[in-house]
Amino acid sequence: MPLKTAFSRLYPKRETLRFVAITLGLGALSTLALPPLHILPVLLLTFGLLGHILNTTQSWKRAAWTGALFGFGFYAAGLYWLVNAVLIRADEFWWFVPFPSLGCALILAPTVAIPAALCTLLPAGIRRLGAFAALWTLFDMGRTFIFSGFTWNALGSSFAIPGSIGGLLIQPAAWIGEDGLTLVLVLLAILCGTALLEQTPLARWVSLHVAANNQPHLCLLQLRKRIVICSATGVLVWCAAGGLRLATTHPTGEPGPIAVMVQGNVPETEKIGRQTPRDIFMRYLRLTAQGVQNAQAMQANLRKPNERFRPIVFLWPETSFPGYDLLQDSPRARQAIMEWAAGADAGIIGALRMDDAGHYRNSVAALAPDGSIEAVYDKARLVPFGEYQPPFIPLQIVPQGGMAAGPGPQTWHLADIPAVGPLICYEVIFSGDVVNAQDRPRWLANVTNDAWFGNSAGPRQHLSSVRLRAVEEGLPVARAANTGISTAYDGMGHMLDHLEWGKAGVFTVALPASLPPTLFGRFGQSIPLAMCCLLLLLACVPRPNKRKTTPFTTA
Repeated sequence: MPLKTAFSRLYPKRETLRFVAITLGLGALSTLALPPLHILPVLLLTFGLLGHILNTTQSWKRAAWTGALFGFGFYAAGLYWLVNAVLIRADEFWWFVPFPSLGCALILAPTVAIPAALCTLLPAGIRRLGAFAALWTLFDMGRTFIFSGFTWNALGSSFAIPGSIGGLLIQPAAWIGEDGLTLVLVLLAILCGTALLEQTPLARWVSLHVAANNQPHLCLLQLRKRIVICSATGVLVWCAAGGLRLATTHPTGEPGPIAVMVQGNVPETEKIGRQTPRDIFMRYLRLTAQGVQNAQAMQANLRKPNERFRPIVFLWPETSFPGYDLLQDSPRARQAIMEWAAGADAGIIGALRMDDAGHYRNSVAALAPDGSIEAVYDKARLVPFGEYQPPFIPLQIVPQGGMAAGPGPQTWHLADIPAVGPLICYEVIFSGDVVNAQDRPRWLANVTNDAWFGNSAGPRQHLSSVRLRAVEEGLPVARAANTGISTAYDGMGHMLDHLEWGKAGVFTVALPASLPPTLFGRFGQSIPLAMCCLLLLLACVPRPNKRKTTPFTTA
């Protein structure tokens, strides 16, 4: 065998490289629709071409590879910021730098590959693409069961555009949840995009290089006008429903507390090195004192005749003090916190602690005015590879082998404070799993530390999840983040105030009352699950053949 021929077999064919580049690029380009950019029209292009490829592909293996590469590009680009967490400790984990984004993308790529393969069991056209949208959403929901769960960057979060436009678009989340938004968005994007792009030069070029050796199927060309009209009508109805909810839904019951969000803006390198723990502690004390004073002034202005003062609660971010022993073992430190916060009725402070079995826990503690600990909540959803190490990994990449998880959502009933549901960090991304269903709180308190992710898309994507949880549950949310973005939302998802990324400061918000329980709050994930199953059922029902008629004459 000639040497040149032998070496040529080691390299992929040009057609294969085009196939990989196009499908990876389409997936990566789709992330422009995610926060913080929210460029939704790009999905008409990317999902339209993906739908065209799936319609012109008869081989399930080819479809699976297409889905896998699209998914890999989508998740690798959407989670690019994960590398920042490793760069903080690059001197120790330099070898791990490529793995967070690419490794997560590799793990999540099958959640797109399997739907792409399964949909080829149905005839090309609306049925196949509708089935793909349903399967995409089902497998997206299934990400909650991967390791300790990782549902970051559901496409439904693309609707959470900052401002009034996003406020209108996300209102249906109160009925169908974020996964319902994902289903609607994928269905509209793939049907409209495929119908609009079919028979265009771009679609033919992509089909030639990606779905090679397959005959094109003109499945949606004749239905293009109907699909576009129905989609446009659906968008108008969607906006009208959102506007109706904004106009007719109002808070009920007692108002929430006056929340003081403290943002220390402590770089993660300072916390890891533990070089200035006293300076960090004093920074939080000074900011807390300033915030509580502002809250007391607000408290006096808001008080109506014959009403008691609204309680004041201050929030410190996740792991706000370096180390685990201060709050746990130092009553004097707790008393000092509440002395500086004189006038506050409670403090909610994120801190590491060690349980009786010697396991670390990422926790949040509620302090009473005398400095005693009223309640403790342990984080239940641990970050894969950050706080939780899957048992099959032979190398220890998580310190001490990881943390112990808590039992799940809780509701605190603190003295003189409306019932509150504590959430730590990325627990807030889990749609339908943020409140105790048997004991609904009046508001949610989310403490987080996004410093690991740098000034990137990550903290903005996290923030969109907070906003969607507020709408889904109809509950106001107060959020304290170490380096930002600290914020407060009402039950409609309207931002009440915030502090931008990278700033040390404090702000005070009088939280409104909660909204009545939402439809999604009552039934949770069963609603988007039922929607997906119904769409799959409709896709699988055979289309009746048109009856053939013969001409006849009358006498």
